[in-house]
Amino acid sequence: MANDVKLHSIKKNETALKVVIYVVSIFFSIMTLFPFVMLICNSYKSTYEVQASTLSLYSKAPFKNLAFNWKQITSKDAFHPGVGFRNSFIVATLSTILNVYFSCLTAYAITAYEWKLREGFNAMIMAVMMIPGTVTMIGFFQFAYSIGLVNKLSALILPSIAAPMVVFFMRQYLQASLSMEIVQSARIDGAGEFRIFNQIVIPLMKPAIATQAIFAYVGSWNNLFSPMILLTDKNKKTLPVMVSLLNGDIYKKEYGAIYLGLLITVLPLIVVYAFLSKYIVEGVALGGVKS
Repeated sequence: MANDVKLHSIKKNETALKVVIYVVSIFFSIMTLFPFVMLICNSYKSTYEVQASTLSLYSKAPFKNLAFNWKQITSKDAFHPGVGFRNSFIVATLSTILNVYFSCLTAYAITAYEWKLREGFNAMIMAVMMIPGTVTMIGFFQFAYSIGLVNKLSALILPSIAAPMVVFFMRQYLQASLSMEIVQSARIDGAGEFRIFNQIVIPLMKPAIATQAIFAYVGSWNNLFSPMILLTDKNKKTLPVMVSLLNGDIYKKEYGAIYLGLLITVLPLIVVYAFLSKYIVEGVALGGVKS
């Protein structure tokens, strides 16, 4: 009898704990989605409605306002959605590929090989992580200008090869998941180092690659500081730079148009996250099975 009472009490406590977890999860989910919902709602409002209540979901004429806001952003000389989207897509995609691939390659070299300066090289990477990117921007601009990279998208793509934070993350992941026995077996079978890396190590790192690819893509897509300095040609400007120029009129600001421009900027990031998030979930599930 006592055992039944104790078992009932444990089940009751577990149920209460689950309810608390669900309530907290729902609350934080709403808090996470709330800014995006407000972004969508303000994109189909007029400027007056946005100024009257930014948090309201209601609009008298949402479709009319949406068409007006679209006309406003496309009529401005500084905003060309197609050009901005193309430039942002090229920069974000190529920089993410270079960022992730070369970071994995560097992390693999640090983890899988024994060489004298390995620890010193790793310490240098840790030290570079402490330097803010804005500190080095003046020197980088002078270097880019001297070799003719100003007003070229490659000035935003090539620096992504060196990503100390991603190298550090990938190294930590490889130390926990890479089995050197597999690498040694592949070497004995006659596989080259790049073949081992591309066919064995890269598939093993899919969860880590997906995680860092999301961060790299979002960071590159939303990058505003570097493109504003390095790109002056309007045909080379990225989408965030064009959206920032919508806010430049001090006499009359169309807030509905600004929110619509921000929505256009955010949508591709949602698609990228939806595509890569499944690999993160798979990696978490795989880690749970291994442990």
